[in-house]
Amino acid sequence: MKKNSLLAAACIATTLSACTVNNTPKTTTGAPIEYQSVAAQVPYQALTQLPVAQPNQRINYGTEPSQYAELWLPAAKDAPVVAFIHGGCWLSAYDIKHSQAFATALRDQGFAVWNIEYRRAGEPGGGWPGSLNDIHAALTALGQQQLNLDQVTLMGHSAGGHLALLAAQQSSVDIDTVIGLAAITDLASYASGNSGCEQGAQAFMGGTPAQLEAAYQLANPASQPEPDTATLLIHGTDDTVVPLQQAQLPGATTLEIREAGHFDMIHPGAPAWRHIITALRQSLQSSAPSQESAK
Repeated sequence: MKKNSLLAAACIATTLSACTVNNTPKTTTGAPIEYQSVAAQVPYQALTQLPVAQPNQRINYGTEPSQYAELWLPAAKDAPVVAFIHGGCWLSAYDIKHSQAFATALRDQGFAVWNIEYRRAGEPGGGWPGSLNDIHAALTALGQQQLNLDQVTLMGHSAGGHLALLAAQQSSVDIDTVIGLAAITDLASYASGNSGCEQGAQAFMGGTPAQLEAAYQLANPASQPEPDTATLLIHGTDDTVVPLQQAQLPGATTLEIREAGHFDMIHPGAPAWRHIITALRQSLQSSAPSQESAK
């Protein structure tokens, strides 16, 4: 696995407990979608109302309802691959739908997108370690696809960023770069908080850090050996769901987006979007920017 250096950008916020999750996004054909520009600090609900394209395929990697991935293909052959893991506090209430606009926009930028659904806390087999096992199974299934597996970026948002950082440690697919968008890197610290998402970490683990010290150690990216894979943590300075202090990991490059919160990270119309695309392209080109704040 190669260790590149990186550059990129950010995200936006409101608390998940204040969000509505039953909106149905508009779907289109494979034509590119132009997303309207929005100001920073978009709410979660805005993600659920964005237009999306239909994926080219839905591929099951297991027998349970949530064990599948959606494959989004650009027009170009041999496109670089982004394997993406959505967030949502590790909870079954938040599914893949809120990440479909992000997958659509990545496709329109020329990336093949392997958008992973997985079992989460609140459904049979979800939580620790079942959710991570699903990610490993999904990456194994990715390795069986006729895609450009010489250029694979593993990316996750929020709780999905936490799982991406862990999965990159022992992936069956060669990962060039792992990118955590507002990722949780210190799970024990995060689970000690009182917000809805922080309490979701306890639901994911099945108990508190004091009750399950050994399990939290295994599930904690910050407790793992320094990764061989190039690692980039992108975080908004005004994130109120996952605090900026979580954007720390041995061996990782940390890049901050000023005034960005939690959810613009995966909103294609938010200011953070252009930084994320820059990060992807620069990591593929093996560039080596220094640590800085995106402006």
